[in-house]
Amino acid sequence: MEITTKEKIDIQWDAPYFKGNKTSGIYCFPWCTSHSNEKIIVEFNTRKEAEEEGYKPCEHCCSIVPEGSWIDSEYHLIINLPIEFDIKANLGYLLREENECMFEIEGETITRVIAVEENRSLVLIHANDKQQLVVHFLGETRPKTKSKRAEVVRYIREWFDLDNDLTPFYEMAKKDPLLMKPVQDFYGLRNVGIPDLFEALCWGVLGQQINLSYAYTLKRRFVEKFGQLVEWNSKKYWIFPTYEEVAKLTIEDLADIKMTVKKCEYIIGIAQLMVNGELSKESLMKMKDFKRVEKSLIKIRGIGPWTANYVLMRCLRFPNAFPIDDVGLINSIKTLANMDRKPTKEEIMEYSIPWKDWESYATFYLWRVLY
Repeated sequence: MEITTKEKIDIQWDAPYFKGNKTSGIYCFPWCTSHSNEKIIVEFNTRKEAEEEGYKPCEHCCSIVPEGSWIDSEYHLIINLPIEFDIKANLGYLLREENECMFEIEGETITRVIAVEENRSLVLIHANDKQQLVVHFLGETRPKTKSKRAEVVRYIREWFDLDNDLTPFYEMAKKDPLLMKPVQDFYGLRNVGIPDLFEALCWGVLGQQINLSYAYTLKRRFVEKFGQLVEWNSKKYWIFPTYEEVAKLTIEDLADIKMTVKKCEYIIGIAQLMVNGELSKESLMKMKDFKRVEKSLIKIRGIGPWTANYVLMRCLRFPNAFPIDDVGLINSIKTLANMDRKPTKEEIMEYSIPWKDWESYATFYLWRVLY
């Protein structure tokens, strides 16, 4: 039987299986000697399967990121990149709006804070000529333990969707009448994500029924008023506000931002659901079923089908997420198909038939045509 590209990646990076300790809720590589009481061990085929069942990775064996996908050194981290990654294509996307407040780009270098639990790491990221990202920690922000540095690696891998094999997408797209030009123009672009669920939901709410530029203005006001920061070389690097802090706010606290009252209510309500434990990324991912997760999101006040699919694309990484009513998607199809009118929903559904299980990436590349 021929081994698929995905299976080759799993064999290269992962163990043949993972073992989970039912008492501690920790999963490990099979050769790890920690958490190894054989009477309470359960086996998982993949790391993802273990995490969907609520297990956390073992700090000792560092199974938090694929084995062999990164190198830990005293001065920097190195993240091995898939072949289908081009730093210029991704920087081009990140530079599409000058008012971005969550990172800074100079030349081909990204500087940003990566916040993982209590750790605040200010990192400088650039690509070398060996198809790798090099990550430097600035100031005194390098995590002291390897497991915490692995968390930084994991965030970056999730941010750039590095664990997704795009070969099947490109094979499909190069024959598709709408996608062939975008994938040629932006080859190597990943679906740049928003790993934090609260940030993704807030960004979805902020962007409702306004243009992209004003959405970035609202985000900057929100972040700079309620977020934390790391200061280095007289510059401020911002961290998105936590749901714990936002849950304590009132509508009056948000008045200076000039969001609609409804959006203020939605964001505070989402934060309160997360504080109460009624909403979390882990609980949504554990559902596994796309429709079930979509319905759970739509039940939240302020989250409609567009916002739900946006979060399913950018944060939860469902490949079949498809915000079919998105204005940018509609306008991009109109442009690429040389139409003198907007395509109907039925026409978009017809165009999307070959995109099955790649609707998320198809949408992202079509967005890139305009933004």
